[in-house]
Amino acid sequence: MKISVITVVYNAQDTIARCIESVISQKYPDIEYIVIDGGSTDNTLQIINRHRSSINIFVSEPDKGIYDAMNKGIKLATGQIIGTLNADDRLADADVLSAISQVFKESSTEIVYGNLTYVHPDGKIKRNWNSKQCGANSFNWGFMPPHPTFYCQRELFEKFGFYSLEYGSAADYELMVRFMHQHKTESFFLNKVMVIMQDGGVSNRSLKNRFKAWGFDLKAMKNNSILIPVVALVLKPLRKIYQFFNLKLNLC
Repeated sequence: MKISVITVVYNAQDTIARCIESVISQKYPDIEYIVIDGGSTDNTLQIINRHRSSINIFVSEPDKGIYDAMNKGIKLATGQIIGTLNADDRLADADVLSAISQVFKESSTEIVYGNLTYVHPDGKIKRNWNSKQCGANSFNWGFMPPHPTFYCQRELFEKFGFYSLEYGSAADYELMVRFMHQHKTESFFLNKVMVIMQDGGVSNRSLKNRFKAWGFDLKAMKNNSILIPVVALVLKPLRKIYQFFNLKLNLC
């Protein structure tokens, strides 16, 4: 079972080597690694070139942002399973893809996701996103899996579409709620830290960006059959509070 891992990158000279090395050091043998660069102007391309022999597909050209780049990678992918790994992030250990593959091989699931650890740029742990199994009503209560841990069968993109650029920074949330809630695909929660993510997402960099992100979230909820979108919108950020205290949240 081939797993395609897509890394999208733009001017990430400080983190791209660590990201790439976390993929090429995986014990799982059947990996297709795709790197989509947005036309970096720092030393990113030189660093990528040092690892070029371990990268199956490499594209460097301007794009319309991170989700446009992800769509490019998905359309080039040939693996049965597809996941993404941003340039600032890394796979948590050398067994992550083996664990993902095992779940897909031993079950009928269409999606696998797991846990995520946020770290400061200095490497210190900021918070732990310990997820849970998604239920039929989970998204109605503000649930969202950690997108960097999201792996799915390639055919889901063919059936239900790609990342939609009209949702801005919430395009990842919209795709997951579309696949998992709107189309009721079968998912599996892998209780394992799958990704180490460097904190500092675009949607959280300013209050203005945060409000824009809420608007995109609300739009995604309304367009994907969330029962009471305003309730889900309020609960979605509140669910993150427990991550700072390693507590378990018992919402659906």
